[in-house]
Amino acid sequence: MFSGGYSTSSSYRLFGAISQISIGTSTATNFNLNSGFLYFPFASSPAVSATVGDGQVSLSWSISQGFLGWNVSGYNIGQSTISGGPYIYTSLGNVTSSTRTGLTNGTTYYFVVRAEDAFGNSIATSTEVSATPKAAVVPPTTPVSPGGGGGYAAPATGVVFSGKAYPGSNVILLKDAQLAVKTIAGPDSKFEISLSGLAGGDYNFSLYGEDKNGIRSPLFTFFLTITSGATTNISGIFIAPTIAVDKKEVKRGDNITIFGQSASQADIVISVSSEEEFFTRTISDKDGIYLYNFDTSLVDYGTHHTKSKASIAEQLTSNWSYLISFKVGTQSVAVTFPIGKAPEKGDLNNDKRVNIIDFSIAAYWYKRESPPAAIDFNGDGKVDLVDFSIMAYYWTG
Repeated sequence: MFSGGYSTSSSYRLFGAISQISIGTSTATNFNLNSGFLYFPFASSPAVSATVGDGQVSLSWSISQGFLGWNVSGYNIGQSTISGGPYIYTSLGNVTSSTRTGLTNGTTYYFVVRAEDAFGNSIATSTEVSATPKAAVVPPTTPVSPGGGGGYAAPATGVVFSGKAYPGSNVILLKDAQLAVKTIAGPDSKFEISLSGLAGGDYNFSLYGEDKNGIRSPLFTFFLTITSGATTNISGIFIAPTIAVDKKEVKRGDNITIFGQSASQADIVISVSSEEEFFTRTISDKDGIYLYNFDTSLVDYGTHHTKSKASIAEQLTSNWSYLISFKVGTQSVAVTFPIGKAPEKGDLNNDKRVNIIDFSIAAYWYKRESPPAAIDFNGDGKVDLVDFSIMAYYWTG
């Protein structure tokens, strides 16, 4: 095949290029060959939260992560009074929050957040979130007579999370590293979790999915300031896929099956890395199950790594799954399910690993009062360097 075109067959399609994939985004001084599969940049979609106020809506969003040559340099907000737009966009720079003021109380507004590269090109867009500003509730100043059967009820303070996980799967919400709510995603992969009765203040929320094999996704973490007397909505969450392999060692030249679960009918990109990085694509079925048989004759002997991500209609893109490893050798050794045994200590998100995710959870409680017993590994009533040393002993990476 010559550069500038492509060829097709009944089993594969090969693209070739002698320049960067996305115009103007390459800063490389040399070049890598990524052979065998389609190679392209992408950025994960921001998840947006909205908190209403008097004539205003406060928005915040998760960081959009760029991969394979795309770097996120800033964000802009689209605002409309019509669901689906058209939107009026405002450029914000490289920030992750903004308060939209001058709004009309009682009118529903619709917002999207777009991530941009250094040239102002939109490379990822959130799902739409709606919010209706309202005037602040002023408590009555007139005393209520005894027996009147009434009184002032303070507005509820809470948060609502919504997005996509895996059909019929468990979705778990952690609040400050502790289990808060567990729910089940619907057949359409959608989920919604409400948490009320909160006090105003700062919280560390994390969500993860658990597939039909008990394999868990990476944490989707959101640091959030809750406003007293208001409900904060976080929409556009897309839980990363789970991933597993059927062999911990595979004879070179044989196939290794890479599989997992994601949203229904999602576009799945699978990466296999060695000296070169290989990419391939497949589609999950109606139950969110995906599977790909990777030909190990493409790679050399030794340890290799694989991960996956999902997208829907080229609009919503997840982060990468966990990175898992397998060995290419002279024999094939099957993986035994259930996968792995949980370490005795340090596995704070119950994924049978002790890694940077668990470190981040423990770091939240560093030198804070009354840490949970599961994080205070030596039981001395505090989280300090001793606890991190214990975690390092059980570290799996």
